[in-house]
Amino acid sequence: MNQAEKRAFLIKRLLNEDRRYRGMEIPADAYAQKRMLRSLMNIRRPQAIDAEFLTVQDEYLRQEIKDAGITRLADLEPVCGDFYLWQGDITRLQCGAIVNAANSGMTGCYVPCHACIDNCIHTFAGVQLRLDCAELMERQGHEEPTGQAKITKAYNLPCDYVLHTVGPIVDGRVTPEDERLLASCYRSCLELAGQNGVESIAFCCISTGVFHFPNQRAAEIAVETVQKFKTETGSEMKVIFNVFKDLDLEIYRRLLTENRSSES
Repeated sequence: MNQAEKRAFLIKRLLNEDRRYRGMEIPADAYAQKRMLRSLMNIRRPQAIDAEFLTVQDEYLRQEIKDAGITRLADLEPVCGDFYLWQGDITRLQCGAIVNAANSGMTGCYVPCHACIDNCIHTFAGVQLRLDCAELMERQGHEEPTGQAKITKAYNLPCDYVLHTVGPIVDGRVTPEDERLLASCYRSCLELAGQNGVESIAFCCISTGVFHFPNQRAAEIAVETVQKFKTETGSEMKVIFNVFKDLDLEIYRRLLTENRSSES
């Protein structure tokens, strides 16, 4: 099967899985088909599915990611020491682990085609990731506390692992507790990555965006926390600060350049 045939197969299987959608017409346009497939994956509850579906899905997603272009850690130049800065889609980054800004339910975003990182990561990892996360949460028996982290396989993403962490939600002015919890997100991810032999980790801008943590202060806490962890532990883990917005690119570039100047 080519990509179009695989996409049609996956859509049909997901439509037939839920009686509410059986018989729904599949659009002819490739872009509309891609949105339909993503939407069906986004709203699907965590549950097992047969090996044939997973084989086709995995081949399809890996080709989509390859066609979009994979960025490898070796392609990047460090800004200072073991710190890297990269602007782009974190699902296209090949490194040891990427960090997902999750919600307390930890099973991904259920809003069809939502632009959040949680949605993107679960979409391109494949349906296995949501089931993995659901099983983790069932064993835990309660929602994920803010500031902690979980690790899963990355499935079809080019990285090896995904680290899921729940950042603080800011309501009005940033409090010392908000800052402590955000720092804990970074520290928890680094500790968990180290325990699993991860040699490189890519952090998204945790808690900014819909969680309303101010970008400048969030970046300061991120850099400070990672630097403190590396100093205290002697870790040689390479750290990529992944940004999407131009604003965050400017903030991190300034902070890391200042960090480089202070070390020289």
